[in-house]
Amino acid sequence: MADITRRAGWRHLRSAPTAHIRHHRGGRIVHDGAGLSFWFRALSAALSEVPVDDRELAMAFHARTADFQDVSVQSTVTYRIADPGAAATRLDFSVDPDTGVWRGTPLEQIAGLLTESAQQHALDVLARIPLAEALVDGVTAVRERMAAGLAAEPRLPDTGIEVVAVRVVALRPEPEVERALRTPAREQIQQEADRATYERRAVAVERERAIAENELASKIELARQEERLVDQRGINARREAEESAAADAVRAEAEAARTVRLARAEAEAAREVGAARAEAQTAWLRAHADVPAATLHALAATRAAEQLPRIEHLTLSPDVLTGLLARLGGGAGA
Repeated sequence: MADITRRAGWRHLRSAPTAHIRHHRGGRIVHDGAGLSFWFRALSAALSEVPVDDRELAMAFHARTADFQDVSVQSTVTYRIADPGAAATRLDFSVDPDTGVWRGTPLEQIAGLLTESAQQHALDVLARIPLAEALVDGVTAVRERMAAGLAAEPRLPDTGIEVVAVRVVALRPEPEVERALRTPAREQIQQEADRATYERRAVAVERERAIAENELASKIELARQEERLVDQRGINARREAEESAAADAVRAEAEAARTVRLARAEAEAAREVGAARAEAQTAWLRAHADVPAATLHALAATRAAEQLPRIEHLTLSPDVLTGLLARLGGGAGA
């Protein structure tokens, strides 16, 4: 909107660089350009302000596909007024000389023109394809058809309008249909998730089985090693017992041999001692063979007396003394 100030019956207009101003006075164009600033009289001036910047027009409308399904289309059309003069002559861009406000609604007229043209081309495309194809390739097809249709629309260049870009933001079916269409995909995704879960569980079970088999194999190998260890210990014990028995036998044989040798030595010594005693006894008997009996009796008595305990008093009866003296006398006479 242009900025207009009043000074003593005069008006001063100052426009933005993106606004094209046309000033008519007396049917002639006095000022024509963008970003103008000038003085004018309100009673004789006819002013038009045409925006020349890029403008975004968002539109949303419903369409029906070939299989009679309703879809909503959300799109945006970027346009600009390339020929402000033509636009000012075809549409009402006049402004109030006191306030600078448009007297009409030119931008709404442009929006209606673009919306109707874009909808016409979009409806024509969607009416020829089913819903599934529209959801897959409809955005591209609608965008291309809308861009081509707007570019070929003869009324737009005549009005000075140039379409810069066309974007289709979304193309959606009704909520119930959309939920129904999502169900198979969700089911498939769920099936894929379940299959992944089952595969993961199967892998886990297989790994657990492998671990259990490894543990069992380890236990079996350990049992085999223990069995070999027990066998080896038995062999070692038998070998030790055999060696111990052999050692005991050797010791027993050595002890027996030593005992035999000792017994033989003792027997030999006993024989030699007996022989020596016999010889001594024989010599002793030979030595006493020629000795009188009375002398032997005296010696025997002496030996016997040596073996008897100590006698303090000895009593001899007359009979014993008489016989002894008789014997002594007889021996002396002889």
